[in-house]
Amino acid sequence: MATQKASGIIPTLKEKHSGTPARLSQEAQVAKDRLLSNRTLPVSRPRNKPVRLPPDVSLENFEAAVKELRGQIGDENVEVNDKPLVDGWYIEHPNTHDAFHIADQEELVSSATVYPGSIEEVQTTVRWANKFGIPIYPISIGRNLGYGGSAPRVPGAVVLDLGKRMHQILNIDAENASCVVEPGVTYFKLYEEIQSRKLPLWIDTPDLGGGSVLGNAIDRGVGYTPYGDHFANHCGMELVLPNGELLRTGMGAMPGPDGTDNPTWQSFQHAFGPSIDGIFSQSNFGIVTKMGFHLMPETGHQSYCFTFPRDEDFDKIVDLIRPLAQKRILGNIPQLRHVIQELNVTGKRKTDFHKGPGPMTREEVRAAASKLPLGDCSWVFYGTQYGTAESIASQLDVIKAEFAKIPGSRFYLPSDLPADHYLHDRALVCSGVPVLRELDWLNWMPNGAHLFFSPIAPTRGKDARTIHEIIVAAHARHGFDLFPTLCVAGREIHYITNIIYDRADADAKIRAIRLMREMIDECAAKGFGEYRTHLLFADQVAGTYNWNNSAFMRFNETIKDVLDPNGILAPGRNGIWPKRFRGKGWELGVNDVDLSSIGPRS
Repeated sequence: MATQKASGIIPTLKEKHSGTPARLSQEAQVAKDRLLSNRTLPVSRPRNKPVRLPPDVSLENFEAAVKELRGQIGDENVEVNDKPLVDGWYIEHPNTHDAFHIADQEELVSSATVYPGSIEEVQTTVRWANKFGIPIYPISIGRNLGYGGSAPRVPGAVVLDLGKRMHQILNIDAENASCVVEPGVTYFKLYEEIQSRKLPLWIDTPDLGGGSVLGNAIDRGVGYTPYGDHFANHCGMELVLPNGELLRTGMGAMPGPDGTDNPTWQSFQHAFGPSIDGIFSQSNFGIVTKMGFHLMPETGHQSYCFTFPRDEDFDKIVDLIRPLAQKRILGNIPQLRHVIQELNVTGKRKTDFHKGPGPMTREEVRAAASKLPLGDCSWVFYGTQYGTAESIASQLDVIKAEFAKIPGSRFYLPSDLPADHYLHDRALVCSGVPVLRELDWLNWMPNGAHLFFSPIAPTRGKDARTIHEIIVAAHARHGFDLFPTLCVAGREIHYITNIIYDRADADAKIRAIRLMREMIDECAAKGFGEYRTHLLFADQVAGTYNWNNSAFMRFNETIKDVLDPNGILAPGRNGIWPKRFRGKGWELGVNDVDLSSIGPRS
């Protein structure tokens, strides 16, 4: 099998805002080499199409618009997307398209990329977009992988890469345990800065640490410490509205003394009157240029895992977790993973465990798992407790007693397992240390890419079983291995399904699209809606929230049309279309499986 050659030095944080910390340089190189060794696609290939122009904009007008913007913010800060497309990998990712393209690589592409270096340049770009009628699509870092990456929903839109030049940690207040960051600040960067200052504070990080702290929060991403709800732990925003006006939310709406920032901006989320922060999350109503967050004071912690022997234990596990979580005996939002996840986080390929087409059989999973440190089991629970040694011991006694109600359950501490076992990385993530380990499962398939299916279900065994069976059956119909990770809180479950496919396999991509379309509709019919989705499935997901003749969407559209009458800011993001595009064939529904062309459909 032909493979890509790993080339070039991976940039560090000192060299690039989106680089990797020095402590992870060797691990990053190993991850990159492993991924590229399993890639058959060329690094790049000649483009089959010319520059994808914004809709309803001629080449002449586009060139005139680009010339004008370059004159306003600098030639080097406006880059036309006319070069070969490079998918790269996690640390060296594209800002022109979706690296994990489920549609044709050249379909969801930008016409140009703009690099504003200040709030004023963001405002300039927004006013320019209104003047020329050019859609703009802001990204913070562009690592929203599995959900669309850097790709604009409308092909030919101009990507605003906010992170390249706006990546400052504007403030860390040790007394208030808070910070203020720009869009280009990654979890890696914020963690390393706190460590360099020797502050007794933690960040909360998702599974991979290279994403934008700001960007993940406004997409309502999650982590795994007690501060794991990232949007809930934000405090104050500054943003540019679609007309170019600057707005501050929360206490930031009140000026501080002598022109300073309000001293309570990062202390209290709300202000007087309506709390509006939420309408700028998962929306296209404004461009967030700075954001405050609460940080967690460091504390003692102990990570651990339990294994459960039988698939049919699933309902009871969920029912045991619910009261433990509601009573806050569980220290964090734990993960419940199927044992097949123990296979793919090793970084090995599927072909190491299974020969031929189709998904692994349950017997093959069982046989492979029996050779791993946790042995033959069905479900693995990863948790972390916080506090003093005495309180942690007391909490674990309660948890052990509950899980002992499932015959055959086993308890492990990190010290019980080899140094390379996944539990050690969970221990880091659950104490606020960003890592790269989750890249390993991309090696499961050649040219590994993935989609996330992310519905919400109640924390009840019967509901968890219902959604699980829908997802199991759908994966079996379309020939995919099922990789379920459940983030189980006291009242709701984030059921995160990772669909791993080969970017070079056109049939696999079609099957993945069908799989997503069917799961969205079948889960919605039972009341289980996605909390987040890939941009090409956003219309369908938004359409499932249709109570009272879609009053929710009509409300969003009303806001959109008032704030963005020219429809220039991220049209179609999360299914919200401005009047200019709405109902004109841009929406994609359950029957739209052929995504070889993205644009108006009759």
